[in-house]
Amino acid sequence: MVRKSDILLSEKMLTEDGGLDTTSEEYRKLSKAERRKRRRATPKYRNLHATRERIRVESFNMAFSQLRALLPTLPVEKKLSKIEILRFSIAYISFLDNLLV
Repeated sequence: MVRKSDILLSEKMLTEDGGLDTTSEEYRKLSKAERRKRRRATPKYRNLHATRERIRVESFNMAFSQLRALLPTLPVEKKLSKIEILRFSIAYISFLDNLLV
């Protein structure tokens, strides 16, 4: 069970801009696990995490788009799901491998 005290930060531990003041005496008294929980609870941390996740997903989607562009399908405009792209890629690579043998 998550307690409010695990999530909410003491005002003594916040900087003026709402970030976590890791130099405060109160912060240094916390155990490593407590510090980790509290660091995750800050709005700044959540925003950074959301930004990193957004970039990761965009990168992932870009890689699928590039892979999709290399697959010979008719019609080209047909939207394939990610699993379809992977399965089609496996089949196409297998086909190309058989051509070389």
